[in-house]
Amino acid sequence: MNPPPAIFCIGRNYAAHAAEMQSAPPERPTVFMKNPASVIGPQDDIVIPPICHEHGPQVDFEGELAAIIGRDCRDVDESNALDFVFGWSVANDISARWWQKEGSGGQWIRGKSFDTFCPITPPVPASSVSDPQNLQLETRLNGELMQQANTADMIFPVALLIAELSRGTTLLQGTVILTGTPSGVGAARTPPRFLREGDVVEVTIEGIGTLCNPVR
Repeated sequence: MNPPPAIFCIGRNYAAHAAEMQSAPPERPTVFMKNPASVIGPQDDIVIPPICHEHGPQVDFEGELAAIIGRDCRDVDESNALDFVFGWSVANDISARWWQKEGSGGQWIRGKSFDTFCPITPPVPASSVSDPQNLQLETRLNGELMQQANTADMIFPVALLIAELSRGTTLLQGTVILTGTPSGVGAARTPPRFLREGDVVEVTIEGIGTLCNPVR
């Protein structure tokens, strides 16, 4: 898949996920980015690089709804922000937790940006989703249900995110916005369940489709 011009991501956008990661729900959107070169498509391998073996198992899954910006925009009003969405995709914000939390001086981007760490489906037209704040999201690992939520549970809805990210900043056509993941990630489980060779991760979002990627 061709890399987008930018990938903006929102952390802790579901209260239950913030809680499981031992964080309070944020008062403002938590924004970070992923390297556009991390993008892969459905059925492509999620590859755990040698750098992620240096500090034990750490590579995690995060099923998310992605909004694709259809035209350059800046200083968008929340009331018409969804008009700038070209399409919706299913995404997986693959995360190397040590590099996210400890290996980069408090910045998340490196742990989120290794090659193959942004699986995403081709977008469905924006018009095919009547309400992006009422979609069921499920993530399965080797067929086992790990995450289940409705996008209604987002702390900051998609329209607000687009408006906020565009304040003083041009969002270029093709920009991807990952809108956050619900609870159930591997790092928060007892014991933790990180990705390993042979795993298959499937993220399904109602009305958009299923993203399936093997791990090696």
